[in-house]
Amino acid sequence: MPAEQASCRYLSEWTATKLRWGLSADDAELAALTEHAEASPDATVTFEKAG
Repeated sequence: MPAEQASCRYLSEWTATKLRWGLSADDAELAALTEHAEASPDATVTFEKAG
């Protein structure tokens, strides 16, 4: 499904951005990211640390 693929890609890019810039996530965001990641088992996150 295109919408599901877009959601998984967005999740991967959001997570990569947080990791790249060393941004934190509060408990609610972490729970939401974890929940959505479980629906995207084939998604991968790649990033290079900024700086």
